[in-house]
Amino acid sequence: MNKARTGWLRGIVAAGVFVAGIGSALADPIKIGIANFGEHPQLNASIAGFKQALTEAGFVEGKDVVYTESHTNFDASLVPQMIAKLQADNPKLIYTVTTPVSQIAKKALAGSGIPIVFTAVTDPVAANLVPSWEAGDEGITGATDLQDVSAVMAFAHKLLPNAKRFGVPYNPGEANDVALLNKIKEAAPAQGFEVVEVGVDNVNDIQQRIASFAGKADVIYTPASNLLQPAVAAVSAAARQAGIPIVNSDDDAVRKGIVPASFAVNYTQVGINAGKIAAQILKGADPKTIAPSRPAYEDHAPLINKATLKAFGAELPADMENCNCFVD
Repeated sequence: MNKARTGWLRGIVAAGVFVAGIGSALADPIKIGIANFGEHPQLNASIAGFKQALTEAGFVEGKDVVYTESHTNFDASLVPQMIAKLQADNPKLIYTVTTPVSQIAKKALAGSGIPIVFTAVTDPVAANLVPSWEAGDEGITGATDLQDVSAVMAFAHKLLPNAKRFGVPYNPGEANDVALLNKIKEAAPAQGFEVVEVGVDNVNDIQQRIASFAGKADVIYTPASNLLQPAVAAVSAAARQAGIPIVNSDDDAVRKGIVPASFAVNYTQVGINAGKIAAQILKGADPKTIAPSRPAYEDHAPLINKATLKAFGAELPADMENCNCFVD
């Protein structure tokens, strides 16, 4: 074989190896970091929904995409370290769960080129994550868990027809809680409620603060608060002692018999909404052009535990017997 032909064959082989190398590189799964605040049924459901939506969009876990998940057990001081560790893995996108995590991530990842999709954020405008409800910001947008507070109060009225005072415990240091409280105050007059608010910024103060609702509130609504929901058993114990039924923002506590009722956003759906946005970004969309999503009315559902309701001293109204919204 002459030298020219040998060189030609070597060139073909080399080109084939080069092309195969490119194909292998292109086949490497996309990396996505998941920054969670802590283990909680609502937050975990939002992660499951996120993955489900990406799978349905063609990003199959283990084949097209791999996830690195982390959380700080609700310790905000550890969030910067968590974000830095996820960033070091050079992900294509980071999914941030809750307002505190999303706020810290936005600041830490500014200018990094890594887009952020947030979830479990009640009001991203008030939290300064996006400039308005009509658009995302530079490198960030996502899915909110903003509840239909008018519907929550309408449900509370139906469950407790004589209730007139709507008690709301909230964490003054959490933007989600403050934003939701303001929306409740706006909607309350039309629903025939007077709002009674109590600030709780430390889990050790829960019993005392909830007890202060005695004689001042007819029903207590516990929001999707990063401080209150992990301690909902303590909230419930104090409310039960005060003889005030609870309508919770999470139905898991109803299923476990901790609280009597809930009117809750489906957090799996919130995660699905976020996953659909992430899919758009992974396919080339600019986060700035994508408005943050909100749960639709049909993404909410009531749930009642009859035994727990009775333990709180309340009776189920006759017109709710056929609501098909009970759990034993």
